[in-house]
Amino acid sequence: MEAINNFLLLLDSYLGSAAYFPYILLGVGIFFTLYLGFPQIRFFGHAWKVVTGKFDKKGAQGDTSHFQALSTALSGTVGTGNIGGVALAIFLGGPAALFWMWVTAFLGMTTKFVEVTLSHKYRVKTEDGTMAGGPMYYMDRRLNMKWLAVIFAIATIISSFGTGNMPQINNIAQSMEMSFGFDPMLTGGVLAILLAMVIIGGIKRIAAVTSKIVPIMGVLYVIGALSVIFYNVDQIGPSFAAIFTDAFTGSAATGGFLGATFAYAFNRGVNRGLFSNEAGQGSAPIAHASARADEPVSEGLVSILEPFIDTIIVCTLTGLVILSSGVWNQKHENTFSRTDLEIVAGNYNDSVDADRTALYHYLNGTDENTIEKFTGTIQVRDGAAVSNGYTLLHARSVAENVRFIVAGEDPYTGTLRIDNGRLMKEDIVIVGESLVHSAALTSIAFSNGFLGSAGEYIVPISLMLFAFSTAIAWSYYGDRAVVYLFGQKGVMPYRIIYVAGFFVASFADTTLVWTLSYVAIVLMTLPNLLGIMLLRREMKDTVKAYWQDFDAEQAKKKEQE
Repeated sequence: MEAINNFLLLLDSYLGSAAYFPYILLGVGIFFTLYLGFPQIRFFGHAWKVVTGKFDKKGAQGDTSHFQALSTALSGTVGTGNIGGVALAIFLGGPAALFWMWVTAFLGMTTKFVEVTLSHKYRVKTEDGTMAGGPMYYMDRRLNMKWLAVIFAIATIISSFGTGNMPQINNIAQSMEMSFGFDPMLTGGVLAILLAMVIIGGIKRIAAVTSKIVPIMGVLYVIGALSVIFYNVDQIGPSFAAIFTDAFTGSAATGGFLGATFAYAFNRGVNRGLFSNEAGQGSAPIAHASARADEPVSEGLVSILEPFIDTIIVCTLTGLVILSSGVWNQKHENTFSRTDLEIVAGNYNDSVDADRTALYHYLNGTDENTIEKFTGTIQVRDGAAVSNGYTLLHARSVAENVRFIVAGEDPYTGTLRIDNGRLMKEDIVIVGESLVHSAALTSIAFSNGFLGSAGEYIVPISLMLFAFSTAIAWSYYGDRAVVYLFGQKGVMPYRIIYVAGFFVASFADTTLVWTLSYVAIVLMTLPNLLGIMLLRREMKDTVKAYWQDFDAEQAKKKEQE
């Protein structure tokens, strides 16, 4: 299992985590932004009118309203990435990471406009009378590249489990256990039943549920976030200053307390931006293809709002909560994760400049690094280490007040063997003070507002709503990919497996699936970006024809009035 996971990580290093990937993603967004004349700005107001139904036409084909399609797509994008993903991006890349998320969202508004328009244009009606669309259909029906469509569809099915299903319920179950003491299997069982009740009803039930969940969870999260931001109102200015200073000076040296390279901050910001709003990935067009509209551009316009709401609004609120509260570069009491723990040779103190510089080079893998991983033994008495010659690093910081615990809450006494920086004894739990990241960091930040410690409960509740709605939306994405590959007969088996996987992941290790999803996301994104670039002229002509028809209709209405 570990060998497979390492292979997938290696493969991802040549794909999503590769240096070229952010430039391709942003490059396509820049191209279409210029090629179509900044549609995310020029058409923004019109998009709001379309989503409210102002220009709806009777008899238009489709399964959902514009608002329901937008809600379904938003439920797929507004998820754990908006809560834990932003915190992780800031932790790894500093405040500058949020700036690059904004850039990705701004350009992504155009990319999503293009991919949704083209996918809606080449959608089809399935055997059961519902609509099916997505990049695989324009790849097949317009570009005659069925092989590319098949790759995209397979990657979509994998991503439905690795992005929208297993990690979501795993995060929910862990959060509910830590915050309320609920057994993960119980959480998974209850939510799996609810998930089955929703997705078996198809897109109409999915849209009906998400159109109610999305506004509720949005209002709850916004109120909680503003309670922290306004409580720390004097830090709003400095927070924005840090974001732009790090981005434009190229320092970005505040990520992870001990620092991150500028390239690392850029890469993480762009990748987290994609993970959050999915612009360019080709997933949201599948939801938008269900909308009742005969003009593909009208639904493309609706999709412009998606990255704006998801990233410019929700992710920014999370970022400001974390930055204004000041918790992102402070150490907090926590239980150490083995994946974030490293033990290095030598004694280091991250309050000493020379030590900070040495640790910076080690953590960022620069050529100037002189630190080596520790191999040897640690002597422990009553939970505290009594030997030296090593330093515990957790979450890119020097751990303090460390205790070693075994068998529940009993302090450990004895010898611990360390091999190449890793603790060999599996039943030892390490507790201490260090930096934290992801949803745990966001939870701490939410407790630093007008609501006090009660504010941290907003995160697990929001996380449950965000993640559950994401699982609902991604079930539909995988559903339509199955229809493309196998026809309607494959839908019910897929839904059963999807619900079963959702339940199992609530208490099982999802590392392998999560790693596999990194690869699958890129195998969705790269073919989709290639496809929309090949159809750039058709996109421009389609947009031009839409506005000509729209202007003619509006002129006719004025004459009749």
